[in-house]
Amino acid sequence: MFDVIIIGAGVNGAFVAYRLAKYQLNVLVIEKESDVANETSGANSAIIHSGYDPNPNTLKAKLNVIGNRLYDDICHDLDVEFKRIGSITIACNEEEIAVLDNLTKNAIQNKVPFTILDEHQLRKIEPFVTTKAKKALFAPTSGIINPFELCVGLMENAMDNGVKLHLEEEVKHIVNLEKGYQVITNKETYQAKIVVNAAGVFADEINNMVNPHQEKIIPRKGEYMVFDHFTEPYVTHTLFSVPTSRGKGVLVTPSTHGNYLIGPSSIFVGEKDDESTSKETLNEVIEQAYRLVDKIPMNHLIRQFAGLRAYHESNDFVINQPIPGFINLLGMQSPGLASAPATSLEVEAMVKEQLDLVDKENYQKTRRPLYRLNKKTLAERSKLIKQNPQFANMICRCEQISEGEIVDAIHRNCGARTVKGVKKRVRPGFGKCQGGFCEPLVMKILARELNIDMNDVRFNNKGSYILKNKTKGEHDDTL
Repeated sequence: MFDVIIIGAGVNGAFVAYRLAKYQLNVLVIEKESDVANETSGANSAIIHSGYDPNPNTLKAKLNVIGNRLYDDICHDLDVEFKRIGSITIACNEEEIAVLDNLTKNAIQNKVPFTILDEHQLRKIEPFVTTKAKKALFAPTSGIINPFELCVGLMENAMDNGVKLHLEEEVKHIVNLEKGYQVITNKETYQAKIVVNAAGVFADEINNMVNPHQEKIIPRKGEYMVFDHFTEPYVTHTLFSVPTSRGKGVLVTPSTHGNYLIGPSSIFVGEKDDESTSKETLNEVIEQAYRLVDKIPMNHLIRQFAGLRAYHESNDFVINQPIPGFINLLGMQSPGLASAPATSLEVEAMVKEQLDLVDKENYQKTRRPLYRLNKKTLAERSKLIKQNPQFANMICRCEQISEGEIVDAIHRNCGARTVKGVKKRVRPGFGKCQGGFCEPLVMKILARELNIDMNDVRFNNKGSYILKNKTKGEHDDTL
């Protein structure tokens, strides 16, 4: 029997696994996707919000502020890219200024540091804002993060400390036993003393398997545009419009890798796998972005994507234990990413009430740092290449990613098993050519390192094979 089974390997499931890994517990994470962070946690704005936006006295407000403060130490320990660049919320007319004034009241009650800027002060620190801007709220503790790296780092550290991860395994049924639960998947049947439901947009379905009180999660889709990194100056902070009833609105922000992100839209959809994008919606995103900046670098646009957020009718986070030993994480939409460290502390406290938790004597607080060749000095690169010539073989020219980094990403705990898995961990395919040059090379490395046929290399989930058969000639296994 497992002490704890966590359903879902997004940021909340990964954080819970990370928290519980320090105790002498038998913990299993079950994920229906082919990788961690394959859904909402891998398709979002990658913003660690400061916490001024949520209404005071809500769970969102409490956990956002606490979670934000915890990120520095966590990212240091797990070698995750995180930068506190600050956010600026912009008002362009009297109506928006009134909303901004209400946000300052929230910030005071939520104890979030901020500064109010007039239009001259605003343009001094952010010259690319729209000329229509009249007033702004600057929140210095807001940050940007690499969400893929975060989830992988959390799960890798948890696995280093003994947590088990089962991918491509879907929970089909849960039975409430006299002591604990029976969790039945498409592959196996398990027993656990405690079940943590961190299934994102599917969390209502997991809840409804055991809880007489039926819950409903409505997926809210957000569409984004990604711009390549370029040398000319552009925005250096995260720019927000004043929020509306539909959410925080469209933002313009740099990423931890120097790209720029514009979005998201905010539309309720009926299907929990609807990650399509549309020209009409993205045109609306562009129109909304012009409320923030006068220039959008459309010549540097490299891709679009969509992500789903788990909306609960309360419009707040729901963290509860409706049945002893069954812990729900429902409605973990924005600021869910910023709040996740604090959310995991809430779950840890619930587990402590039911199990005797004993610290591991050999607990590893940190994980082995990543190589990040493109951020090393020439001398550091030369040293690495002497140790391993694979670091001299550049696979992704756009992002400057070497063969050595890809091989390392495959063989770590929570390692990459697909093209998308490699992409999320070390970025080949994120650049201007979107994998046009490097994807075949990544496929060859995956086939070689996993000891599988090239035809068995997948892009992502089951069935997403890239090759069908040879057209002519012999297969070349060299790089």
